[in-house]
Amino acid sequence: MAKQRSDIRSLLALVGMGLLLLGGCRTINLDLGFDQDEAMQAAIINQDRDNFPDIDPLYINAEIKELIDSHINREDGEEVRVGKLQDLLYGEKFLNVQYSDKKTHTALEAFYAREGNCLSIMNLYVAIARYAQVDANFQTVDVQPSWDRRGDLLVLSQHINATGRISVRRHYIVDFTPEIALQQLTSNVITDLEARALYFNNLGVEALIAESHEQALVYFRNSLFLDPNSSLTWNNIGSTFNLMGNSAFAEFSYRKAFSMDNKSATAINNLAKFYRRAGDMRRAHEYELAIERFNNLNPYFHFAQGNVALAENDLAQARLSFRRALKLKEEEPDFYFALARVNLVLGNEREAQRLVESANQLLARNEEIYRPSSQKVRIIDSSTILRESSPGISIIAPGGAPSGSRN
Repeated sequence: MAKQRSDIRSLLALVGMGLLLLGGCRTINLDLGFDQDEAMQAAIINQDRDNFPDIDPLYINAEIKELIDSHINREDGEEVRVGKLQDLLYGEKFLNVQYSDKKTHTALEAFYAREGNCLSIMNLYVAIARYAQVDANFQTVDVQPSWDRRGDLLVLSQHINATGRISVRRHYIVDFTPEIALQQLTSNVITDLEARALYFNNLGVEALIAESHEQALVYFRNSLFLDPNSSLTWNNIGSTFNLMGNSAFAEFSYRKAFSMDNKSATAINNLAKFYRRAGDMRRAHEYELAIERFNNLNPYFHFAQGNVALAENDLAQARLSFRRALKLKEEEPDFYFALARVNLVLGNEREAQRLVESANQLLARNEEIYRPSSQKVRIIDSSTILRESSPGISIIAPGGAPSGSRN
């Protein structure tokens, strides 16, 4: 299945700065000795106000409001409204919006374009949902990274969707591209200000792809002014400075990115490449070793290596890699299904069936887990979601005792 591009983008793989490395489950035990130089940070961001007050990603006009009013009745309950909003956004008789990664849109632009990436369409959804008096918030989810045969990361991205409360125990998730492979249980509701910052981050990426470096800096700086704790944007602006030959700002930005998120290997990988190009082999080697250790604790790294081995018909290595992935993260159905495929090819039908049953049990007990679906909205009852206190759950990993079970 072809992967969609992420709508919350990191630059380096796109602009020739080298491949990226990302982990989702472990921190990197590396002390950078980072100096929070406020003067340096102020020089990089270089503004004291939002430079685009006239741009409101959530603005909708009278035409959109009239369309909503004509489609939703006052007496409609919350769940009915969510369903009608889905029809309005995705139905062939209404907007019928389509995926496009060409440009990040505001809500108003997405309405008239009838297309956009996930952030664009979620801008539109959140805006119309709130007008229709439906609780709606932005939510980020990590996408599964992918590696090549050498173990270098090829794709790094985040996905964004929308979520809101219907009742005390029920909420919904609206997703524009539910077929992408996500890292399970990594969702995080963000504020409108953070979503606005991501909007300008995306504009920065698009400008950089177009080789408009100065314009990219304008957008990235505005993004960081809005959300100075965004590791993603610090990485991106670091890449921009690196391309423009400003090594001092690039190094600070990469180090700042890691200080914001020590679960991401991206900044460390960028620093390793930065120091290698600068001829500082001691530091480069130190960071490269940190990346290697981090990969070994990353379940998605082993999953990717298992897929490479499977494609090369190395079934023994594929089985070993998938087992390692599952040992590191037992809440990922894709790992069970992958290991089941290998066992089936090896003739271990009973083991394959057991793994499939474990995966399906995990899916059935945890509605927060994303699976490919034609349904772009899901209603979730929190009383059915797998939690540590949930009774009677037993997910059995191969070669180990039941985990997550409760008496």
